[in-house]
Amino acid sequence: MNETLKHINERYTCRDFNDTPVTKEQLDELVKAALAAPSAMNLQPWHTVFVTDKALIDEIDAEGMRILSEEENKESYNRFMERGGRLFYNAPCLAVVLSDGTKWSTLDCGIISQNIVIAAESMGLGTCIVGMAGIPLSGPKAEAYKQRLEFPEGHTFAIGVLVGNINTGKAPHDHDPTKVSFIN
Repeated sequence: MNETLKHINERYTCRDFNDTPVTKEQLDELVKAALAAPSAMNLQPWHTVFVTDKALIDEIDAEGMRILSEEENKESYNRFMERGGRLFYNAPCLAVVLSDGTKWSTLDCGIISQNIVIAAESMGLGTCIVGMAGIPLSGPKAEAYKQRLEFPEGHTFAIGVLVGNINTGKAPHDHDPTKVSFIN
């Protein structure tokens, strides 16, 4: 199996990061991978903010957990509490992928996030794709966070990717071949 396929097959969702920061060299490679993502008509309808300010990540995390704790349905909140009470699992890096809202931007933002996770896996880093980052980024403090994260005009949160060194790992999820059909 070639290295790319190996990394795709071995990647799993990390929910336990250690405190070791992502290095400048690793971050530079993640940026290159993000910028290499294809997009419809090469419109590149995204902007990605790589946040390595741990205090800011933790603040946004706490705000997301606060919002979840106030929801009537406690299912999501309880799930995060069972996993350590952190929305971002102590990750030292949060890549916030933003969309300009154009026709194919949702798909294109998904592609860029996949490039980030596969690149991180190839460097021995753990990742977790976190749509839940949208909770604090659309909550009561959203405008303040958008300013602090320097959202470009007209861009909104699309998807988040946590990146960091793995504290405890696990096996990748089982692959379900019934999710594939062939028409010959």
